[in-house]
Amino acid sequence: MIELDQLTKTFTLKDGKEFRAVDKVSLTVEKGEICVFLGPSGCGKTTTLKMINRIIQPTSGRVLIDGQDTRELDEVTLRRHIGYVIQQIGLFPNMTIEENIMVVPRLLGWDKQKCKDKARELMAMVKLEPKQYLSRYPRELSGGQQQRIGVIRALAADAPLLLMDEPFGAVDPINRESIQNEFFELQRKLGMTVIMVSHDIDEAIKLGDKVAVFKSGRLLQFDHPDTLLAHPADEFVSAFTGQDSTLKRLLLVRAEDAADSSIVTANPQTTVAEALEKMEEDDRRYLVVVDANGKGLGYVRRKDMRRKDGVCSDFLNEFRVTASHDEHLRILLSRMYEFNSSWLPVLDADGQFLGEVTQESIADYLSSGRSRGRKTNIVSPAEVAQAS
Repeated sequence: MIELDQLTKTFTLKDGKEFRAVDKVSLTVEKGEICVFLGPSGCGKTTTLKMINRIIQPTSGRVLIDGQDTRELDEVTLRRHIGYVIQQIGLFPNMTIEENIMVVPRLLGWDKQKCKDKARELMAMVKLEPKQYLSRYPRELSGGQQQRIGVIRALAADAPLLLMDEPFGAVDPINRESIQNEFFELQRKLGMTVIMVSHDIDEAIKLGDKVAVFKSGRLLQFDHPDTLLAHPADEFVSAFTGQDSTLKRLLLVRAEDAADSSIVTANPQTTVAEALEKMEEDDRRYLVVVDANGKGLGYVRRKDMRRKDGVCSDFLNEFRVTASHDEHLRILLSRMYEFNSSWLPVLDADGQFLGEVTQESIADYLSSGRSRGRKTNIVSPAEVAQAS
């Protein structure tokens, strides 16, 4: 866990005046989370990042890593246990890829075989063939390949914390998305804590468990990405997230969040008369059929059962298409249009029926003010000014 406590940085300008680049920033990043520092150029996000590993010394305030004040550690020890990735990558041109990856582990005294094994393991994680690439030099790799090496070099010493300063900003859009996906998969697999600087709202939403929005050295909002989009703290945050913030939320809200779990269901032995009565009462054209354990079996349609006898199992239709509980709404909407379906049953990993998603339920969720994250108690400067 990383805690920033009233972290402040003041620079003295040439004319003797003081400039506060970072102003009393406090936030907590839990272990295993990705936190994205977001904001325009000059807002203080990179300065805040560099105060964590003391490339820039704080004027006041504290940085705590797993409860330990980093001021108690010497700078070299601190930095060797924090991974660091920059936009310019910074690979050493006179070293092979293997030598670049193993810089910090060798400084930490790892033996040669352990270094070789670690280099091969990391190369495989980013889908680069070790035999083909480890003996090459940076100039012999593409920009995207160099960026991958820059990321895994920061992971080589098994650092629990990774700092990234616009790591994908210099990569072309096609490679950027691929590298982002690989990095996200890698981070989830290793469970490392990541703090990343970005000016790209789409990147922040895609990768971040939490997003911190900065302006003029102040922290305006620190929230789950969905909460940030649904409840921007002020006009600046709203403008920064963009006019299509509702559409951006489709990538964040999962099927189980927007599913209507209150709908009536039937079981295989429910009689036709009982099923028709339920559909009439709720003005429905179909009923989902579940077994005694709540597992979704299919559905029955009102038009198939009119003036008929029997039970629901006699008229059971298999689901044409379903939604997994953890799929986001953008995928669900795409699937609805692809199959020309007005609804999708939402099932968990064991096939349990959790509810249904319709275009109406998605619209209701997005307009309801609900969000996946919790609102923080951070008050933006704009709100303070308005209150006074």
